[in-house]
Amino acid sequence: MSTAFLFPGQGSQSVGMGAELFSRFPNIVEQSDEILGYSIVELCSREDATDLNLTNFTQPALYVVSCLQAKALLEEGKSPKFAAGHSVGEFAALQCAGAFSFSDGLQMVAKRGEIMSKVSGGGMAAVIGMDADKISVVLDEQGADQIDLANFNSPGQIVISGPASQITQVLSPLKDSGARMVVPLKVSGAFHSRMMNEPAAEFAVFLQNFTFSLPQFPVFSNVEAQPYLITESIPELLIKQIFSPVRWTEVIQGLRQNGVEEFIECGPGKVLTKLLRQIP
Repeated sequence: MSTAFLFPGQGSQSVGMGAELFSRFPNIVEQSDEILGYSIVELCSREDATDLNLTNFTQPALYVVSCLQAKALLEEGKSPKFAAGHSVGEFAALQCAGAFSFSDGLQMVAKRGEIMSKVSGGGMAAVIGMDADKISVVLDEQGADQIDLANFNSPGQIVISGPASQITQVLSPLKDSGARMVVPLKVSGAFHSRMMNEPAAEFAVFLQNFTFSLPQFPVFSNVEAQPYLITESIPELLIKQIFSPVRWTEVIQGLRQNGVEEFIECGPGKVLTKLLRQIP
């Protein structure tokens, strides 16, 4: 039976995440603290989740916890044949497959979170129970020409992203046109949209400081919904990912077509596990 490790993105973070892993891998925790300049244990254990929910803290915290969980599973004998990560989770997936070191990945994710958090004025909303074509029609009717389809999480769950004013403008029209639910997301920016073009350009410069290796087993990219085939495509697609849609439905379908029968979510929560049931 083929196994795939899945690594979650923002929205999966929670107070107390990683507690048992931090005590199991103190050397990696110490390394993380040195890179980040603050205590990852304190950040994740603080009762007030305000900081943990800020993009520049959320992304590195998720990366550390997800990488540690994957390491624990590997030590326990689990052997993934494939991996994939949702948005920032893709970095942990690539690290698990040996595309770069833990420390290099953490530096990349910390920079990614920092530059993405600087773009203000954006918003996102999850549209439940309406397909992409219908959503696009409603956006056109409303003149919401700056909104992009950002996450194809399942056939019945698509996330839109763009200027906060336009997101607010289309909430009721989408509901009135047949969406079962339209839920504004608690995020600080319009991720995976054209509003992220500038951060992506800054990230491209930063990634020139790192070297990459071909993954030791296939890792499906968010941008192409296909495995990385050449080393050069890793930084290229990680840059594009910031302003491109997450094609998660196609990623899961591609994994299944490659014979994956067991999916293990490496990270806090069960967001990706629940989505599996919604993807044919």
